[in-house]
Amino acid sequence: MADSPLIEVHNVSKSFRLPTVRWETVREHALGLLRPRAFRTLEVLKDVSLEVQPGETVGIMGRNGSGKSTLLKLICGIYQVDRGAIAVRAPVMPVLELGIGWNPELDAVDNILVLATVMGMTLREAKASVDEVLAFAGLEQFANMEVRYFSSGMAARLAYSVAFKAVREVLILDEIFAVGDAGFKARCEERYRQLSKAGYTVLLVSHDVTTVSNFCSRAILLEGGHVIMNDAAQRVAAAYVEVASHVSEAGAFG
Repeated sequence: MADSPLIEVHNVSKSFRLPTVRWETVREHALGLLRPRAFRTLEVLKDVSLEVQPGETVGIMGRNGSGKSTLLKLICGIYQVDRGAIAVRAPVMPVLELGIGWNPELDAVDNILVLATVMGMTLREAKASVDEVLAFAGLEQFANMEVRYFSSGMAARLAYSVAFKAVREVLILDEIFAVGDAGFKARCEERYRQLSKAGYTVLLVSHDVTTVSNFCSRAILLEGGHVIMNDAAQRVAAAYVEVASHVSEAGAFG
């Protein structure tokens, strides 16, 4: 009997209500109490279905606004579906919004301890991993610096380093190889290969066709909130380039 999928997304749709008029001043908010605010509905995902099997490395591609981030947040339970259903049958480690969870008043070491325990590690495991996490991020000399003084790139490297150490059965990554310098990217790629070889399941969002082709066995292409392709990673990467180029040409000449 075949294993059940670790992740099942069945006919899922998701939309958001957006105000048609933006209130920015106190006066506008006060006057707004006297009249109803108009909204429009933005449908981000439309009848999306997919499955992820144990041990798969699946890429998710699509232009900006195609619904990639919304799909990941639905799978992680950050958003609730409007229609359809999602089943996740394994612990998930999401790295979606870099910097969320940091306490700017604490230094790097204390933030590692906090974030690692939130991600499921025991305090003892977190303490034993501090040096390794700092080394992976290339931030050993900033161990005692408050995170509020970190650049966005430093904070991103630290977040990914903690996630790679505290990894659970399913790892969900958003543009992991777009962060940091060449040395950090090489370390991320090696750690990714280790996790894949060890049988972890990975969902990887990326615009980079080389990343998806080299690191994913299969990929999904989203366009306009729909899954328009679910195939081998190399074929999906090529289709993504085709879709993006056609849209660029239409924008240039339309």
